[in-house]
Amino acid sequence: MEKDLKRDQYKEAGVDIDAGNRFVDLIKPIVSKTFQPGVITDIGGFAGIYSLNLQHTKNPVLVSSTDGVGTKLKIAFMLDKHDTIGIDLVGMCVNDIVVQGATPLFFLDYISMGKLDPHVARDIVKGIAVGCLEAKCSLIGGETAEMPGFYAEKEYDVAGFVVGLADNEELLDGSEIAVGYQLIGIASSGLHSNGYSLVRKIFFDGLKMSVEDYVDDFGRTLGEELLEPTRIYARTIANLRRGFRIFGISHITGGGITENLPRILPKPCKAVIDRSRWPVPPIFTFLQKAAQVSDHEMMRTFNNGLGLIIVVNEEDAGEVLLRLKAMGEKAYHIGRIEALEEGEEPVQFKEE
Repeated sequence: MEKDLKRDQYKEAGVDIDAGNRFVDLIKPIVSKTFQPGVITDIGGFAGIYSLNLQHTKNPVLVSSTDGVGTKLKIAFMLDKHDTIGIDLVGMCVNDIVVQGATPLFFLDYISMGKLDPHVARDIVKGIAVGCLEAKCSLIGGETAEMPGFYAEKEYDVAGFVVGLADNEELLDGSEIAVGYQLIGIASSGLHSNGYSLVRKIFFDGLKMSVEDYVDDFGRTLGEELLEPTRIYARTIANLRRGFRIFGISHITGGGITENLPRILPKPCKAVIDRSRWPVPPIFTFLQKAAQVSDHEMMRTFNNGLGLIIVVNEEDAGEVLLRLKAMGEKAYHIGRIEALEEGEEPVQFKEE
């Protein structure tokens, strides 16, 4: 039997190699805009290569992180809007290494779809590029996987990977935090990328709302509010560290303030936080009221309006606030470090 050499059985099975190649060509100009001087290779090779400039780093260490966006993706599917999810992806990874004292160097992504939609994938990469530019981080590679039958129609998943550079002597691990130090909160842009399983249950299952519903409290539609991208704090922290000694930074992600702040506190210390010191954005008060979520669960599930919490000494606290506000950040003096007594929780909330 003569074989049909023109037949593409892999394509018939659901994987289009030619479409994948066209997609790579489509995103090359988008990705190239993120390249910093250390990038050696172009998109399309077997691996991304980055040259390390270590001349200003006495004891260099690499700092890495990986993350996804979670079920916030479901909001993008509902709205058929995919150009901001990539910003979330970069933000969730980059913020995690910035708070350790690292400067982001390069980023890689993984996008997996049942059937490759070049336009959707391009929009995802556009968002990733925007995030990388904000973080001054190069997008040097990635993987786009086509997996027929694995995802629901028009759904996908994304993951990100970032590598940064730090001097071992300048890493931020919170070990020098002491009693009397002050806590500065930097505002989030909203939910960021955490708690969306509960958020979707409240809005869509409980309240039977649609992403198209306009909400007066938000001043926009529900979908626009829920898809608001994660803030990326790389430039802010780099600027701040040039002028001040920072003793610790906590990225407030899943687990909220209650679970994340203790990760940087030495055992003899506790954080005492005054909840009246910052305005809680409407999305959080709306969620709490609508579902009667307890204060305890709110504080250990959501960021409640604070994307980062910074620990500084008492003498610098006022100047740090002024610097942050000069950079356009909304920042608040939210509390202090006190001695932890036996049996106490490491984070305590009060309202004065």
